[in-house]
Amino acid sequence: MRYIYLFLFLLGSLVNAQVVQDDFEGGGTITSWYGDNCGMNINYINPYQETINTSNTVLEYNDVGGQYANVQFEVNTNFDLTTKNSFSLKVYVPSSGLTGNQTNQISLKLQDKNLAQPWSTQSEIIKPIVLDTWQEVTFDFENDNYINLDGNSPPPIQRTDFNKVVIQLNGENNYDHVLAYLDDVLHFDSVSNDPVYDNLVWSDEFDGSGAIDASKWFQQTQLIAGDSWANGEEQHYTNRIDNSFRDNGSLKIVAKGETYTDQGVTKNYTSARLNSKFAFKYGRVEIRAKLPSVAGTWPAMWLLGKNINEDGGYWDNQGFGTTSWPACGEIDIMEPNIAKDQILATWHWDNGGGYMYNSSSIATSNTDTSQNFHIYELIWSPQNMKIYMDGILINQLNSIDPFNQEFYILLNVAMGGSLGGPIQSGFNQDTMEIDYVRVYQENTLTVSDIVLEDKVSVYPNPTSQDLNIHIIDTNLQNGQLQVMDLSGRLITQESFYLNENTLVYNVSTLNAGVYFIKLIFNNNTTKTFKIIKE
Repeated sequence: MRYIYLFLFLLGSLVNAQVVQDDFEGGGTITSWYGDNCGMNINYINPYQETINTSNTVLEYNDVGGQYANVQFEVNTNFDLTTKNSFSLKVYVPSSGLTGNQTNQISLKLQDKNLAQPWSTQSEIIKPIVLDTWQEVTFDFENDNYINLDGNSPPPIQRTDFNKVVIQLNGENNYDHVLAYLDDVLHFDSVSNDPVYDNLVWSDEFDGSGAIDASKWFQQTQLIAGDSWANGEEQHYTNRIDNSFRDNGSLKIVAKGETYTDQGVTKNYTSARLNSKFAFKYGRVEIRAKLPSVAGTWPAMWLLGKNINEDGGYWDNQGFGTTSWPACGEIDIMEPNIAKDQILATWHWDNGGGYMYNSSSIATSNTDTSQNFHIYELIWSPQNMKIYMDGILINQLNSIDPFNQEFYILLNVAMGGSLGGPIQSGFNQDTMEIDYVRVYQENTLTVSDIVLEDKVSVYPNPTSQDLNIHIIDTNLQNGQLQVMDLSGRLITQESFYLNENTLVYNVSTLNAGVYFIKLIFNNNTTKTFKIIKE
């Protein structure tokens, strides 16, 4: 009898170990690809062998006006989302392959192929995409916001009837054309051993108006190359409020066209260059910003090794400057190219083999980046570094030496130079506006957290309306409540005061999905827990 049990155990393990992947190079396990009202070629030569995808063969997705065009595949064994909760793929959509004005997006739908109308109980995740670049998109059916076509369906993580995957570009119920390329389709579990950077350790929200917070920022003004800055730049950096200040809840770094003399040198432009008075190793940096648009401006959000030997820099002034550039390391989270139609993500270093760099870009437009806020993000772990724009991966690099030491943040707008290019004739002024800068690191379990484990109850969870938070410890009364998404991004924050040891928090304004709620009591005790908003 024990042999039967062993056989059943092994059979169950094989079912759970179902491998679903396709790299379109001949080694995939998906054999049922089908184009539904959509042209499809699973052996198409990759026309854009660049950035994160240099493979030879991809899937061509060619929607020439199908009302519900999509590509799809089926599996023999239903998906177990409790063991593998996510799907990922790479996608490239050339702008030349689009008609109409549909939202640029990709969706992945899970369906039951055994139903007469498989879509009737589907769950769908929609993600934004950008054009003219390869990007990797992940659909996490445990943690991402999802759409159940049937409102009575349970969350997808609780479903066991899915056996069909539908991939669709730029929505449905339209007749616009979409040409796209897909690669590296994978079903996997998003749980990993990578650090989770969800603890906010340093930030500036730039609230209020007036001078910048001198406890957080240093205004670097000393010329570093005799009578100039690096890279052929043409500006003076100043510590004047004219060039850097807070206004209406954001930081303004203003480049100006004006004659200005400093350190015995006269220049025709001024701007500001800020050094953070906070240095750190590993974590997540998030910056929400609008960029200047005028030709010749060169905005940058970046990091330098704290040990850089650069006279006039904040950390050099504090006595840490022991290493020249590029051996100190440089991480460029955001720099536009001269034409301002790409955002670059770049590393510079020298760990003994001479100057090295790694750069990649994402397509954008000057109008978009200057008129709309975007989130620029670095996730830096002991294993690797990844740079994103609005959650879309631009570039990545292993955390080699020297990217294993403390770095600090710089914000500036240069004029001219190698990435500014020719300055517009008669230049007056232009601005980089930053809504916030936030640094997150790993959350360490404190004694207060452990004590609170048996002193807080949360119900109902999941919920779509009121969440009851009951505090058993009568010494804990009031404080701050923070709601964060799974990446640690702060969604909202408000003060609270307990009524009979209970706080009722309404979650109806949140999108469906998984969130962290953090209670920060006035005695500095904290408690963080996960909730599901239905």
